[in-house]
Parts: sequence; C-alpha cells; structure tokens
Amino acid sequence: MPSPAGHEPQTFDPTAPNESRMHDYFLGGKDNYAADRQAALQAIELAPELPVLAREGRKFLDRVVRFLAAAGVRQFLDIGTGLPTQGSVHQIAQAVAPDCRVVYVDNDPVVRVHAQALLGGDPRTTVVEADMRDAEGIARHPNLRRLIDLDQPTALLFFHVLYTIPDDEEVARSVRRLGDLMAPGSHIAISHPVSDLCPEVTARLAFLYQQETHAIRGTPRSNIRTRAEVEKLFSGWDLIEPGVVYLPLWRPEHETIESSRPIWSVGGVGRKP
Repeated sequence: MPSPAGHEPQTFDPTAPNESRMHDYFLGGKDNYAADRQAALQAIELAPELPVLAREGRKFLDRVVRFLAAAGVRQFLDIGTGLPTQGSVHQIAQAVAPDCRVVYVDNDPVVRVHAQALLGGDPRTTVVEADMRDAEGIARHPNLRRLIDLDQPTALLFFHVLYTIPDDEEVARSVRRLGDLMAPGSHIAISHPVSDLCPEVTARLAFLYQQETHAIRGTPRSNIRTRAEVEKLFSGWDLIEPGVVYLPLWRPEHETIESSRPIWSVGGVGRKP
C-alpha cells in the first residue's frame, strides 16, 4: 500500500538502527541486528530504565486488552504493532474470548514478515502493511475488511508508537482520522513516553532517536511530549478511569515495579460516545 503523499514507505536496512528492533532488544528479543543493538546500548547509557519501561509497556498492553475483551470488545485494530512477541494482542484477547478478531498494522516490511509467520493460519488475525497516517488506506485494505466491520465497536490501539511522529498536528490528525472511522462504542488506548519526570534525559533520547533511527521521521522536536499533550490526543473520547496515568497506575493488579527509577510512560483508555 502506498504511503500518504509526502511520506516515503519504510524499507528494510539492517545497517541502520530501527526503533522496532531496538524495542525488541529492550524486551530481550532476538529479532535485531548489530546496528540496533549498538543504538539500543547508547540509549540505555542515557536511560538505564529503558528495558523496564519496555516491560511495563507490555504489562499495560496486557491489562488493557484483557479489560476491553472482558467488556465485550471483539474487534481490535493494533496500529504500529512493532515486532511480534509473546503476549501479543490476539493471544491476550482470544484467551478471554476466542471469537476476538485482530488486525495488526505496521509500515515496516520486516514486521509484516515476522507477524505473518507468527500468525500462521489463524483465521481471526491478520496483518496490514501500511502507514498509520493513511487512515483511509488502512480502512480500505482487504485484509482489514475481511475481519473487521467498522460499523461495529472496535478497539483502536496505539501502544508506544505515536512518539515516532514528532509533529503534534500530524499525530493528532492521524489519531483523529482513524478515530472518525470507528463506530460509537469503540475504544481507543494509547501508551506514550513523556518528558515530565526527567526532561533532560528524555531530551537527549529524543535527539538520539531522531538522529539514528528510520522509524522517526518529520520535523525534529527538542523533547518528547508531556503528559498533558498526550491527554489532548483523547479529544472526543470519554476517558475511562483512572484517566491518563503513569503505566503502573493504570488498573494495577498487585504487580511490582522492577526499578526504583521513574516510569516515564503514560497510558489511558477512552470510549467513543
């Protein structure tokens, strides 16, 4: 699927660091290359808590997907899924309700290949290679239309991906256009790193990621978004308690945090009225 006007499709280059593969390294995965590991280690030098943040992000994903499936959601659209790992959305949702249908969307061709291999012949799950800024193209894709009826409530998931679009207007437009396609009663879930707790560290990380990786494109910014700026992305959705909070505080289940260092990622869930 072509990318939106002005956006080149992402290509596979193992010699350049890639945000998805760096995240895979933080999680202890093996789907990464020397360039990814080198950049990931540079990032860990700046923020040793990054592997913990990655694992807290997976815990948040698990709690959110189980919450939504238990609430009756049966359609999930996971935008910017990244490299698949154990405890992916379809595995979690279908453990609660086997009839859940999941579509993964990512513009990285490596992600598509790995996701297709993981999914095998699961008839209720598929992957779409597309740019998250191309809402209409995603909605028209035959793989999505085969599994998801956009006239019915759907969970729209943005787990740890929106920071890869530095421009605030562009990211808000991307979320709004996809949200406009969702039926009333749909849900949105967002997790996002923020700069509030350690702005100097996150500023250095923002510079590193914008300089080194292929995933982050567009006008550079001096730091990642604040919690208040992430909250604005829920405009038009009714926030579900406890709102936009630091990840370990979103409906915790007696889990312990692995580090005393700040967990500077937030998350929340909203419902479309």
